[in-house]
Amino acid sequence: MDNLPVKRIHHIEFVVGNALQAAYFYRKTLGFDQIGYLGPETGHRDCTSYVLQQDRIRLVFTTPLGYQDPRNVFLLLHGDSVKDICFEVDDVDGVYQEAVRRGAVSAMEPEDLEDTRGRVRRAAVRTYGDVIHTFVSAQGYTGVFLPGYQPARIEGKPTGFTRIDHIVANTEDRQMDRWCDYYAKVFGFHQFVSYDDKDISTEYSALRSKVMANDSRNIKFPINEPAAGKRKSQIQEYIDFNYSAGVQHIALYSPDILTTVGMLRENGMKFLTIPESYYDTLWDRVGEIKEDRELIRKYNILVDRDEKGYLLQIFTKPLQDRPTLFLEVIQRAGCESFGKGNFKALFESIELEQRRRGNL
Repeated sequence: MDNLPVKRIHHIEFVVGNALQAAYFYRKTLGFDQIGYLGPETGHRDCTSYVLQQDRIRLVFTTPLGYQDPRNVFLLLHGDSVKDICFEVDDVDGVYQEAVRRGAVSAMEPEDLEDTRGRVRRAAVRTYGDVIHTFVSAQGYTGVFLPGYQPARIEGKPTGFTRIDHIVANTEDRQMDRWCDYYAKVFGFHQFVSYDDKDISTEYSALRSKVMANDSRNIKFPINEPAAGKRKSQIQEYIDFNYSAGVQHIALYSPDILTTVGMLRENGMKFLTIPESYYDTLWDRVGEIKEDRELIRKYNILVDRDEKGYLLQIFTKPLQDRPTLFLEVIQRAGCESFGKGNFKALFESIELEQRRRGNL
């Protein structure tokens, strides 16, 4: 199946209980600039939305203002969570119609948004859980973001993020293949890599995962499902608290992870704790790297290698009270994989947090 002509991720939209405070957190902790605002003061009385940007990453935080707004149901079920992974395309109508023809369910038919800065075309289809994919064409639009948004710039202190590396979905038991087939059939994505419960497991729990990607691999979607184990999988814990499939984590790329993580820690970001024993055999396994080994150990950063190079990665604790959405910070030095050699240590650190919550 040919790739659906989606060019890149245009933005990620979160539905949250308090967009003002969420925008503040991402600006102060992660170093994003606030660039735009939509709300009652700009003629949109049903919601407020703040747009944040760091290099090529754009995040939107939206809060519904009316009690009858259906986005309140999303909040009730999922808490603060990703609602929309938006793709930039050249031909909204063509991409939308082809997606529906291939089996996607429509979430929004093509429509125009317009203001004094120009016109934007958009449409949307549904995917796993209550997440959607919007297709947007903003060619020629000169506004700060999309029509309706006004400039509202507040500078952050950049922490070094440059792009979205990948976005991970958690799905219900035995639903991973269904959604991998969906991305293959509708979007023409290919299976980049897969991991079974022998690859990702500990004494107590396990998961299965496949990674779907477009041909250029600038869009990569790992899709997880729980596997049988003695205790509750981290994926099942997510499903229990999110009440459906959804976005588990967003991996943000930094070309200098040590500097980025150092700044994030100073800003108050909380990361998972890696067992000290992980580092006892790490360098025998991954060999030489350019980065400071002692700082890697101090910051609890994970390291892995494949045939093309190595990567460094670290995972935050959940970004809200529910144990659902979190972030990954990743740096690649040629490596194209996802840290298979780190799965056991990562799982054990997540299980430690599950045990503290009483959910293991």
